[in-house]
Amino acid sequence: MRTWTEPPAKADVEAEVRRYFGLLRAGRIPEAERLVEHPPVRHVLKALRAASLGAGSDADGAGGGPAGGEWEQDLSWLGELELAGFHWGPAGSHVHVEVAHRARLIEVALGFWVKPVDAGWVLAGPSTLW
Repeated sequence: MRTWTEPPAKADVEAEVRRYFGLLRAGRIPEAERLVEHPPVRHVLKALRAASLGAGSDADGAGGGPAGGEWEQDLSWLGELELAGFHWGPAGSHVHVEVAHRARLIEVALGFWVKPVDAGWVLAGPSTLW
């Protein structure tokens, strides 16, 4: 996890989010998890899967995709996702990122925030925003 000694610029945060998302898309989940301070990434994957299928909140087996959690074993569907836009909060410490599936915005965005810690600032998140 990267620690900034000064509050990071928006461009630095966006670059780190892109790096995180690139690792997710490549199925390199443990590496992505190490980039940000957050709970396990399963909730993020489940929300992205559900939204990309238009299946509501339960992605397991919905929309004709792999059933019973098999979607967690075959993460190739992540390659169809891309970041679509960054939207910063007024204080400049929170950003939500729109996600597209096959060039179409999905109903879930990822929320990140710059969090102060003893050594400086780190990127925390993501939360899933419906």
